Amino acid sequence: VQLVESGGGLVQPGESLRLSCADSGRTFRMLAMGWFRQATGKEREFVAAISWSGDTIYYADSVKGRFTISRDNARNTVYLQMNNLKPEDTAEYHCAAAAIVSDYADDYHYWGQGTQVTVSS
Repeated sequence: VQLVESGGGLVQPGESLRLSCADSGRTFRMLAMGWFRQATGKEREFVAAISWSGDTIYYADSVKGRFTISRDNARNTVYLQMNNLKPEDTAEYHCAAAAIVSDYADDYHYWGQGTQVTVSS
């Protein structure tokens, strides 16, 4: 499993971004995927997770109604659509892979390098 995130950038409050996380391995479709974020000086926090089939999805309360996680198993890619971004969403965003869908970081054994999202006017 090798995860590579993309799609981060600098946006203004209220704007949108879509993050992508591509896996070059062969087991993507069997893995649950999650997004976590870490702001400077803060602990890593859970954002969203999706089961291998897409049937089970979890969101952090802080992003419910604004972020949408999805996956395309044919493309070995998971997405995080982020709408109505706020300055408090500023962080480095990491995707991760796990055997089971979870909001607990320790359940994830494979991590990408991260992509920076900055929300500022």
